[in-house]
Amino acid sequence: MGLEFPKHVRHAKQSYAGFWLRLAAYLIDVALVSIVQAVLAIGVLMMAPHDLRALANVVPVSAAMAWAYFVLLESSSSQATVGKYALGLYVSDVHGDPIGFWRASARYWLKVLSTLSLLMGWIIAAFTPRKQALHDLLAGTLVLRRAVQIDALPVAPAANLDDYWDGRRWVSTPTLPPSEL
Repeated sequence: MGLEFPKHVRHAKQSYAGFWLRLAAYLIDVALVSIVQAVLAIGVLMMAPHDLRALANVVPVSAAMAWAYFVLLESSSSQATVGKYALGLYVSDVHGDPIGFWRASARYWLKVLSTLSLLMGWIIAAFTPRKQALHDLLAGTLVLRRAVQIDALPVAPAANLDDYWDGRRWVSTPTLPPSEL
């Protein structure tokens, strides 16, 4: 994919991301988007402190920013938002292939349905075999863990212990027996 690993690291079998890991990633994403939206709202309030129409325009702009954040990042080559990437998760279709812009957009808008069902659409991710929430089932997507397996590192040659530090200077010990013997 987009990651380069050293030779001693290889990808292992992919596994489904569970409910709690997905929730943590989503909370990271919501925190990031909320910070940007708050800065935008504060900026509008500072520029037009008594204009409610200006503040009302922040709502659709904030919604568009959240949509763009999730859709563009999940349909990118990383297949993950910042929260998912930080926790080693990514979004794919049911075959493990990257999702496109339209599927990511459908997945985003279907999250509204998952939320309106008293959050049951989100909670079912804890109980479905492939850990899919309602919006994943309807959009045909999976959230997978990017598992990495580390093989044993090659053994380095033994260090040369002929020289040692005696506390004041480096001292060399002869490698051959003394000639007087």
